[in-house]
Amino acid sequence: MTPPLKTLLRRILLGGAAITALTLSAAAAEERAPAKDMLLQADKADYDSKAKRVIASGHVEIDYDGSILIADKVSYDQNTDVVTADGNVTVMDKTGNVAFAKHVVLKDKLREGALTGFGALLGSHGRLVAASAERKEGGRITIANHVAYTPCKICQQDGSKTPVWQIKAVRVVHDNEKHRVKFTDATLAVFGIPIFYTPILTEPDPTVHHSSGFLLPDVGNSSANGYFISIPYYWSISPSRDATLQSTFTTKGGQVLEGEYRERWNDGGMWLQGSVAHTPNGGTSQDQTQYYSHLFGSGRAKIAENWTLGYDAQLTSNDTYLKRYNISQLDRLVSDLFVSGEQGQSRFALSSYFFQGLRASDDNHSFAIPLPLIEYTYIPMQKLAGGRFRLDVNSVSLYRQSGANNQRVTAEASWRFPLVTQMGQLWTFQINARGDVYHTDTPLDGDSSHYATRAIPYMALDWRWPFIANRGGGHSILLEPIAQVIAQPYGGNFSNVQNEDSLNVELDENNLLSFDQVPGYDLVVSGPRANFGLRAEMRFDSGYAEALIGQAYRLHKDPGLSDISGSGFTDKHSDLVGRFSLKFPPYLDLTNRLDIDEQTGNVSRDEVYVTGTLGRSSVRVSYVQLSAMRGVPNFVEPDGQLLPARQEITAQMDVNFYRNWQAFAAIRRDLKAEQTLDNEFGLGYEDECLGISLGYRRKYTTDRDLRPSTSYILRIKLKTTETTIQPFSLFPQDVFSYGRP
Repeated sequence: MTPPLKTLLRRILLGGAAITALTLSAAAAEERAPAKDMLLQADKADYDSKAKRVIASGHVEIDYDGSILIADKVSYDQNTDVVTADGNVTVMDKTGNVAFAKHVVLKDKLREGALTGFGALLGSHGRLVAASAERKEGGRITIANHVAYTPCKICQQDGSKTPVWQIKAVRVVHDNEKHRVKFTDATLAVFGIPIFYTPILTEPDPTVHHSSGFLLPDVGNSSANGYFISIPYYWSISPSRDATLQSTFTTKGGQVLEGEYRERWNDGGMWLQGSVAHTPNGGTSQDQTQYYSHLFGSGRAKIAENWTLGYDAQLTSNDTYLKRYNISQLDRLVSDLFVSGEQGQSRFALSSYFFQGLRASDDNHSFAIPLPLIEYTYIPMQKLAGGRFRLDVNSVSLYRQSGANNQRVTAEASWRFPLVTQMGQLWTFQINARGDVYHTDTPLDGDSSHYATRAIPYMALDWRWPFIANRGGGHSILLEPIAQVIAQPYGGNFSNVQNEDSLNVELDENNLLSFDQVPGYDLVVSGPRANFGLRAEMRFDSGYAEALIGQAYRLHKDPGLSDISGSGFTDKHSDLVGRFSLKFPPYLDLTNRLDIDEQTGNVSRDEVYVTGTLGRSSVRVSYVQLSAMRGVPNFVEPDGQLLPARQEITAQMDVNFYRNWQAFAAIRRDLKAEQTLDNEFGLGYEDECLGISLGYRRKYTTDRDLRPSTSYILRIKLKTTETTIQPFSLFPQDVFSYGRP
């Protein structure tokens, strides 16, 4: 507090009665530079004008320049600029930090001084208690002796006042500007049990959301890599940029250095994650010195009005490296670079892709590289003859190290006219015309170069008639029959042009009610045909149930589709496909997808996905049954890619069985081979202040130099700010995959 105040006491409250203002003499005001007013409230106040000393007692409160002091008794010596306070002393600075003491001696606007019996609130829940403390450098530095510190909430119930974790130290220095707390001779205690000692420890105070420093390490054991420890360092570069560097040391798997950089800006952002590793025990013989690396990343940047430049990166130097160190379970990597622009409903994109296969059967030399892929869509804002016009232009040039190099240009125009009748029927009429030009330098007929062209017109009519019944109380029932008729000439599939983008054709409820049911451009569904479906829906206050079932019909078998086993198109009548969904968020989410062979009545595809959630407990179960499927012949697979039959179940469970304690388990089992593929289970604790988990995982599969392995991992996370409690996960999120591999 700067002593020469134009008004030393603005208010003095005597016994809750009248407020009296006391003003310093003009001479005293001229002796020193003017300063801000100090407001004082007290039950009693005495002012000695000769000694320039104020003594206030009884519920004393002083407010000066944003700092507040509350005490039972306060004396202020104007000559020395010293405030002495006793009894239930509370001091709050401008930033909101609060300190408590039995006896304090302060100066410089209540910012500097010594405190006895010290306690402090840092942020929302951080607490620091000490035998004594002093504040220096205008209140920026607080030095405390014989300290206990915790950022955790402390329950006030008897028997629950021990914080989840705390640090006890001989000396603590808190920098209020840098928001750092430095401990000397510190011991970390969890649930009151000392578990770690360090001579020096620094920690951000609870007001900090991101701060540079070492994070707690992960430790564990793996039968593949031996004992390991991962030590991460987090670098907070700015509020919009950060980086993490992590070193992992193993007893059998060598060393891994991982790094991640993240940045956000107004119109985009980017992140890069990479690693390098060295192991003396690599290869199938487990005794070869090998080096590995990987790079993942993504970025988006606005380069002009309505224009975006972006990339996605997924690269690795070794097929099994990502799984060896639990970096990722992906077995197909996709990288791309693109520029795109949008205006209204129209869009242009120029892209290039690179694919990397990590499966034992993959030959990356035969993988096509789209360089470039051009996509343009023009949709005018105004209607054309009462309908919607659309023009799509698509061009791609495919290059591969081994095999055919192809180029294709496609232009497709469509006009769609919807009509709603007075009875509520929705009729949609569409005219579509498409043309393709292909060039290949190594076609299947043996020529060195070959051109091919085709024109594909069709007309289609879509009819839907929804019936809705409102049952009252937020309940309603919808029944909607759907029928589509497509008039299209037969043919259009080439015998001497490589199929690149329509290799695996599969009819399901997502493409059943589509005029074109084949992905990509190379393969064409031709001939007159019809699609029929029935959709039913029941809505309630808390959720809804939905069912969709349908089938496709054609006058004759389509020669381009009839030989694709497992696709659902093998006869004039397609398989019967459908989906049933039951959703009552956030408690239940169930989806069942079915494909029933029309000829035999057997189930060709059955997928069930169930998620149940109650509070912090959740269960996820998936069941997948897929029949064998042979895709369309291509350069890599002249007889068509064979996808074997599959029957698999995956279950994951996270149970909150007592307060913040969780038990978690997961299993993935191949029912056809009667073999467990992966399982894991463990125990964890997590609240707003601490996260700790101990888990076990067993992998039973073999992939080249990767053998079945067992892993144990311990993770501890000390939180200095409140964060959202997340479900437990010890391993990469893509460990368990669903659907067709």
